[in-house]
Amino acid sequence: MAKAERTLFTVGVFKDVAWAQRGIDALREQGFPQAVVSVLAKDGPEAASFVQKVTGAEPEKLELPTLGAVVGRGSLVGVLQGPARDLPQVGIAGAIRRAGFQPHDGLIYETLAGKGGVLVAIEDPARASDALAVLLSYGGGNAAIGAWAGRV
Repeated sequence: MAKAERTLFTVGVFKDVAWAQRGIDALREQGFPQAVVSVLAKDGPEAASFVQKVTGAEPEKLELPTLGAVVGRGSLVGVLQGPARDLPQVGIAGAIRRAGFQPHDGLIYETLAGKGGVLVAIEDPARASDALAVLLSYGGGNAAIGAWAGRV
């Protein structure tokens, strides 16, 4: 029986857009391309333009339980949405298993984003530890690699 391919994300939450920009600049300096970066933040003019600048695409707008209106873009947002596109019903904590994290991680990410934090995720399994080092070095709070993919 063939094992299903799972993606691997490295996630951290920066305290605001300015800190997230520094972290993403550092990721780019380390060779991480725009295509592997996902961003999710509470909706607002600064957040929406930041998401568009970082990802190169118009941000998707969602209404999430606990967080309210958010903007985001990137492969993490698609994975969290799932086939049923139920992220607006279950929230980050309810959907985070799809990205290889435990629900308590999702609660932490929701709490930090709710306080104005900017969630940044990198989808690059071969360089997950490099991404983690950059996130931690530049203020990415609770940065972790979604190691539980396929085991939960």
